[in-house]
Amino acid sequence: MSPFAIQLINGCLISDIEQEDQNSFQALQQLGAVEEVDGLWKLVSLYRVGRLYIGKDGKGYVEAEFKEQRDLLIEPDHLWGAKHGDVVVAKRIIARRGRASGKVQLVIAKAHLFTVAYTHTDESDNFLILNIRTGEPTHAVMEGMDLKAFKLGTVLKVDVDDDKVLEVMGTLDDPKVDEKISLALFEREDEFPPECVTDALDVELEVTKEEHPDRVDLTHLDFCTIDPVTAKDFDDAIYFDMEAHTLYVAIADVSHYVPYFTNIDKEAKKRGFTTYLPHKSFPMLPRELSENICSLKPKVDRLAFVAKIALDRATLKPLKEEFFEAIIHSKHRFNYENIDTILENGTEGITGAVAQILTWLLPLQKMTVKLHEERLKYGFDFRSEETKLSIDANHLLIDTQIETGTPSHSLIEECMLLANQASAKRFTGEGDSIFRIHEPPQLVKIEALLSELAAIGLYVEEYEDSPSLIRAIQKEAERMGLGSEVDAMVIKSLRRAAYAAHNVGHFGLGFSHYSHFTSPIRRYSDLILHRLIKTQLRDEVEEASYLLRNIEPLCARVSELEREATKAEWDFRDRKFARWAAENLGEIFEAEIIEAGESAKAVLVGDIKGVTVNLKGDNIMLFDKVRVKITEANIAQAIIMVELVEKLSKDEMELV
Repeated sequence: MSPFAIQLINGCLISDIEQEDQNSFQALQQLGAVEEVDGLWKLVSLYRVGRLYIGKDGKGYVEAEFKEQRDLLIEPDHLWGAKHGDVVVAKRIIARRGRASGKVQLVIAKAHLFTVAYTHTDESDNFLILNIRTGEPTHAVMEGMDLKAFKLGTVLKVDVDDDKVLEVMGTLDDPKVDEKISLALFEREDEFPPECVTDALDVELEVTKEEHPDRVDLTHLDFCTIDPVTAKDFDDAIYFDMEAHTLYVAIADVSHYVPYFTNIDKEAKKRGFTTYLPHKSFPMLPRELSENICSLKPKVDRLAFVAKIALDRATLKPLKEEFFEAIIHSKHRFNYENIDTILENGTEGITGAVAQILTWLLPLQKMTVKLHEERLKYGFDFRSEETKLSIDANHLLIDTQIETGTPSHSLIEECMLLANQASAKRFTGEGDSIFRIHEPPQLVKIEALLSELAAIGLYVEEYEDSPSLIRAIQKEAERMGLGSEVDAMVIKSLRRAAYAAHNVGHFGLGFSHYSHFTSPIRRYSDLILHRLIKTQLRDEVEEASYLLRNIEPLCARVSELEREATKAEWDFRDRKFARWAAENLGEIFEAEIIEAGESAKAVLVGDIKGVTVNLKGDNIMLFDKVRVKITEANIAQAIIMVELVEKLSKDEMELV
């Protein structure tokens, strides 16, 4: 559901409607489809807003928003040009019998503004323009230009309404075009509008204490940061007061530098998240801010929003949780490798500021081990492996690494989890904040999972509820030597975590209250939360009213933007794998089946990790070890096809 659709359902002030939705609102006023009730504008009951789905028979359905409603049938001649996936306003047709039906009145959010396509010829030498997302023929025109004159494989950005070519993006034989394709498919941005850069450059380059007399001065405390070695912006710093047994989690105070409705705020809301590709990040905020004044760099004063959490010495449960604006001065920048080396080899030879920090950091690390153990009594530890790609100057894949969590990662993670929980507990959960929620699994998904696992001889008989069932599955999978493989299946069966105005808890973590507080440089959700907490601290009724009036549309917006950012990252990864496969056509690799059935999938085993391939699933079972030959690498759709060479015997499997 689009944010504007939620506003139409819940009611809103005209001043709250985003600029891009103003024309749609005015059109709805002219149609008589909205009315003012108690000062708020909302949809008249005769109208329905929702996402449109179009079946193969050409009939459309506007999804129901409430359980008592049925999906609204839209006959083909009542679609009025609306396309599959668009969010539309439809007028219900009153009928004595038959199912609920309607006519599309207005498209308020298009599924796609443009298509990414490429030039191609088929086996019969027919010239085609193919949609890169689906591989199906589409249309494109370019004024004064015959598209056949372009090199085959030319990639085009095409307007969905008039089929006009908006941009020639490059050609499929150039690996550098992958970045443009992945960003365009999921509407990720690279360059910032000039006005955002100008505004960012106008922000001061350093913090002067005297200009912030109302902030708590924490510059005397030995804060430090722990991040990847390649990090350029630092969201969070930590300090632990041994005497008071109190953790300080200091977060970059982005909301101080990015006020409401500014050019930078509007662009950050549009992007929602930083997108990370192996060679480059595409930030939510201009680098002039994210890598400078907002970044908690070492040995300089920085503004921070701080969570101060006093912990019980015996149980490590929070006794008191406070939030306030402060100034900090990080004394040292660690990376994960630094900390892991110290934890493994000890502190001999370490002196100065680092030695001083370690007097509290090492005891804190031991506490976080206990916090982690306690957390797993209620939540889960899924071994989801991330594949990190390395690409060269020509944008070709040269290496992959499987990233797994280390003690240093866990140290920071547990501190951030404490702050995120503390931030969520400040609110009732009844539509008064932005929560990070993860709903319990659906019964039908769990039953399907159990059926799949039974096919490989993994059975679970005794369990009380969903958590105990998942733990029992994990225990049995571990016994069978399939821990990570089964964890991946369990994750797929669970619902997706999302942002919501109403709290339902976080199933995966086992938390009753959870939100995202700790990364406002790269997540707009955290910036929203910072603003909400500040309205509490300052008793700013008007600002709180604006945020809460629009909190559901904001949650919908950032949830969707998070999905799009993740899809862009996955799409880019798959494109690099497809190019690698194109260089290895005919080669034979060992692989493990990860999805059985008619259209099976396998993961290749070898130096290049994480490559998923497609094959016909005749006579193969889940987790079978096989040899396959790469037969096709479709670079446009980022799909790799293989054929089964042989199943490996048990003896051979043990050698893999």
